[in-house]
Order: sequence, then C-alpha cells, then structure tokens
Amino acid sequence: MFEKLKQRWKVNGLNLVLIITTFAIGGSLCGYAGRKILALTNLEKGALWVILYILLITLLWPLCVLLVSFPFGQFGFFKKYLGRVFKRFGSSHDRGQTVATLNNTGHDGSNRLTRTRIAIFASGAGSNAQQIINHFSSSADITIALIVCNKPGAGILDIAANAGIPSLLIEKERFFTGDNYLPELQDHRINFIVLAGFLWKIPEALIKAYPKKIVNIHPALLPKYGGKGMFGRHVHEAVINNKETESGITIHYVDELYDHGAVIFQATCAINDSDTADTLAQKIHVLEHTHYPKVIAEIVEK
Repeated sequence: MFEKLKQRWKVNGLNLVLIITTFAIGGSLCGYAGRKILALTNLEKGALWVILYILLITLLWPLCVLLVSFPFGQFGFFKKYLGRVFKRFGSSHDRGQTVATLNNTGHDGSNRLTRTRIAIFASGAGSNAQQIINHFSSSADITIALIVCNKPGAGILDIAANAGIPSLLIEKERFFTGDNYLPELQDHRINFIVLAGFLWKIPEALIKAYPKKIVNIHPALLPKYGGKGMFGRHVHEAVINNKETESGITIHYVDELYDHGAVIFQATCAINDSDTADTLAQKIHVLEHTHYPKVIAEIVEK
C-alpha cells in the first residue's frame, strides 16, 4: 500500500511519513476545534449537534491540515492535494466541460486554440513516442506536455526524463475504477491524447472527457487483426500465418472498443514469402515512425 501511495503522490519514504502524520494530526485538530466551537453554543448532544459537528469538521479539515502541514514542510503537497479533492466533487460531465474549455480557449480568453498540449500514453520502449517528441520539439503550436505510463521501468520513462518531459506512472485500479487520472491531465492542461503502444483499454469516462481527442496507431490494416490481445508480435504472427500479401498501419480515433474507432489514415507495406514476424515488424516500424507524427499534426491543425 505504501509503495502505491509513493507512486501516486510522487514522494519518497520520508515525505510519505510526514504526509500521513499531517493527515493524522490535522484530523485530530479538526475534531478538537469542532467540539470546542460547539461547546460555546451550549447545545446538547443530539441529532442537531451531530449534524452541526459534521458540517464544522468538513469546513475546518482543509484549514487544519494546511496549518499542520507548515511545520512538517508539506504545505505545497497539501495545497495541491486539496485542490484535486475539490475538483473530484464535480461530475464526469463537469470534467468533460473543463477539457472542452482547454480545447477551445486561448490564453487571451478567446474561443480559439492557441497551443495543443499532448499527453502520450505508452507502455513499453517508446520508439513511436520518441519520434513524436522529436517531430514536435521545435513546434510553436504543439507541445508534448506529459508522458503517461502503466509499467514501472519502461523505456518510455527514460525517454521522458531525457527530454525533460513530466511523466505520470499510473496504476490499474485508479485508472479503471477511480478518477481515471483526469485531475492530473487537467493539471497539465492536456487537450489531446496520443496512444503509442499503450496496452490498456481507455476507460469510457476518459473518452467522454476527450471526445475525438484521443488517437491510436495499430500495427495492421484494421478492421483485420484488431481487438483484445492483438498487439505487437501477436499481430505480425497472425498476419504471416494467414499468408497475407500486405500489412500496414492504421491510425484511428479511440472509442469504447479495442481498435474500433473511426479510421483516420492507413499505409501499407508488401509481405514477401521470406518475411517473418520480425522482418514484418521492422517494416511496420518504418511506417509508424514516418507517418504517425505527421498525421497527429494534421489532426491537430484541423
């Protein structure tokens, strides 16, 4: 549990102890203050007293935690943490509205897009992500603002660090049944998501928050060889075993189903009798690296 908390909050062991201590002392202070305030009213304990007490500690808790966080050196963490807590009271619709505002509002408040901030979701070595980062490194209109990864130690995390791009390591339970990391995406002002070898299915709430703003690349010509479990070498082996004469890539919008969203772009390559899954993978990588960054730029410009 503590390892998960360290990853979620991006803190070391000492800071985690200080954070938990702040929670405990802040909560105790909040309860004590609430009882003292109610004592001034001379109200007898009963249903009304309990209701007022709950309201008081709800209001006092953020203040008490922030107060206690000062001597423990955790004020910055709790300021950000409380901001996220308040955001989570909003509905998924509200979150979608926030993202829509980011998509359409410029820095001057006008209703236009001034800069697209992309989050790349990846699970592995990150060769596609590297090409995308290189392509937009000098762009005035598009920024790779965040790398999201679901595997500790994946190569994409080293790529992010070398490029000076913030990274977010996510865990399954929160991604699928929690807040889907929408608060973090909003904190980084993300208004477009690119999947580059990301192996988890995207939750419906995230798709609704970013309508037509999530794209994926698949190493085959959809609708053939798509669906759950069809990724990487599994795809190339299936193509070779079925003696196809061509394969390629498909760039598509992401919807609630695996490899199902509307197709944006496809490119093909020939398959020779001597090709194996490995040699086909090399051909597919060339197509991916050549076309994916360019197609992303075209989508954003539209």
